[in-house]
Amino acid sequence: MTYQENIFAGKTALVTGATRGIGAAIANRLASLGARTIAAGLGASTDSLDPGIEVRVGDVSKQEDVDRFLAGLDELDIVVNCAGIIRRGDEHDPAVFEQVLAVNLTGTMRVCSAARGLLARRGGCIVNTASMLSFFGGSLVPAYSASKGGVAQLTKSLALAYAVDGIRVNAIAPGWIATPMTQSLQDDPTRSGPILARTPLGRWGKPEDVAEGTVFLCTPAAAFMTGVILPIDGGYMVA
Repeated sequence: MTYQENIFAGKTALVTGATRGIGAAIANRLASLGARTIAAGLGASTDSLDPGIEVRVGDVSKQEDVDRFLAGLDELDIVVNCAGIIRRGDEHDPAVFEQVLAVNLTGTMRVCSAARGLLARRGGCIVNTASMLSFFGGSLVPAYSASKGGVAQLTKSLALAYAVDGIRVNAIAPGWIATPMTQSLQDDPTRSGPILARTPLGRWGKPEDVAEGTVFLCTPAAAFMTGVILPIDGGYMVA
């Protein structure tokens, strides 16, 4: 047991993009530690979620959907922004570029802004999802890279702005994680080989690896941390 059992008992958490992959792993981990957990997503299968997790369907690029994620909540302690899309090879089209930013960057801001009042009542925290591509570019994914660079800077800016409310704002920066979003790369030896060769820990990350880092940022152990972009990448960025 890494954390005290039920460390989040009495806490309420909202995780967006939580119906699969990293978001689902984070929602499951928060729930396993006692949080009332709300998983928000586009309505895909919820088979990845543990029983007892509440599901609210919607799109972070639509204000009315974000309002529905928060509807009826009197308390909110944790917000994790995991909603994200990638359109490899198509993002040089300005229309696609705008779509990706609308979800990954503006959607993150929309959720943070909507949740601020509730979080302020409880001295809560936000964890955004940046990426290793917040630090360097990707020729096939200019929109994803730009959006994740934006998430990193947004996180730092909101850490400053929300500190007056006692809200901490941090971000995780996942590396190469084995999720449906990276399945095509995992299945292609010519792409997967170089990724693993550069990763000092020698494997693809698991969604659970990212969930553990996220949970840490939500615990009292991180009480004096805000504005941090935490890489969870097996050492890829320093190799």
